[in-house]
Amino acid sequence: MGVGLSYRGSCLVAALSGDLDVATVPKVRRHLEAALARPGTAKVVLDLAAVSFMDSSGLGLILGRYRELSERGGSMAISGAKSQVQRVLQLSGIGKIMPVTSTVEDAIKQVGGES
Repeated sequence: MGVGLSYRGSCLVAALSGDLDVATVPKVRRHLEAALARPGTAKVVLDLAAVSFMDSSGLGLILGRYRELSERGGSMAISGAKSQVQRVLQLSGIGKIMPVTSTVEDAIKQVGGES
């Protein structure tokens, strides 16, 4: 699992790659928690374009970061999920609580960040 963190204006973009499952979630969580600890980080886009598989552990990771951001008045969106991952997101209902878009640019707009 790869984790690439960058800022696009005021928005943290976390580009994940590989499988997001029980074996890789702890590493991703550590990276995201460190980034979220930075003052002013309240808008996050998870770029899942290079994620090939996601299980319930991945969903838990996403929901946990969403809850943390929401409690701080922040926002989060998901972008680029391919067919298998998109299906998991649809079945879970994540799209009802946060934007799920096809591009990073659209996701940044949805969270109120700068593109």
